[in-house]
Amino acid sequence: MSRHILRMGLLGAWLILAGNVWAETQQTAAAEPRPEAQSEIERGPVISQFRENWILGELRTLRQDMNDYRNEMTKMVTDRELDVADKAMGYATNTVTYFFYLIAGAASILALLGWSTIRDLKDNIRIYAEKEMSRLTSEYESRLADLERELRKKSRTIAENQEEIERTNEIHSLWLKATKEPSAQAKIELYDRILELRPDDPEALAWKADAALELGEQRWALSLCDRVLEVEEDNSHALYQRACAWAGLGEIEYALRDLEQAIQVSDSLRSHARSEEMFRPLHALPRFETLVGEDPEAAPAG
Repeated sequence: MSRHILRMGLLGAWLILAGNVWAETQQTAAAEPRPEAQSEIERGPVISQFRENWILGELRTLRQDMNDYRNEMTKMVTDRELDVADKAMGYATNTVTYFFYLIAGAASILALLGWSTIRDLKDNIRIYAEKEMSRLTSEYESRLADLERELRKKSRTIAENQEEIERTNEIHSLWLKATKEPSAQAKIELYDRILELRPDDPEALAWKADAALELGEQRWALSLCDRVLEVEEDNSHALYQRACAWAGLGEIEYALRDLEQAIQVSDSLRSHARSEEMFRPLHALPRFETLVGEDPEAAPAG
């Protein structure tokens, strides 16, 4: 490539030089005309035959070099185009080949899984989706059923608690009325209403036995106290009321036994026993005096 450029440069320089010489010759010939008798050699061209042949040879060489250069460039461009086309064809071929490999691999996997066609794949996906939806539906139905049972249980508990609160308030109101009621018969009616709301209430039965003693019903009181002591053996109030009933019936030994147990459970009953009217038949007994002791408020004999 550099050789061609050098030749073209030299040829251009020679052409310029030859043009300059020819121009000077023309100017000289115009300025100084020669006589008609000059020789033919003197009238000939300034550029000699040797220089003309040399210039023509250089032009031929330059034309040949330019032709070679054009052929070389054409070959180079053609090779590049062929290379690009070859790469494009190779890329297209590889793409198609890999695509078919992918299809073949997918078909092999589907065949291994038992799905021979796209329809089988669609059917299997639909069956799997239906099974999964059925499983999820059953699971959430079970959860909703558990939640519903839990809500029902809590609602029932809340309702029962509400009923218990209302029952407790009513029982409390009845207890207040009983404490203010002077009549023993009216007290028994109030205690019966309490027992309707809360059957076998030990306190209601014990206080009902106390009201029965006020009415002189010792055996009724005894029966009520037995019902309490079947549930609570150490109920001091029931033991005390049964001791009063035994004393009213003349059963001194049973009365002293129940009184002793009641005082052992609650020592505060000792002072009540000293002033209890039902125990007057027992005051002369040494055992009774030992159980209740002397009254600290009683004045000593002077």
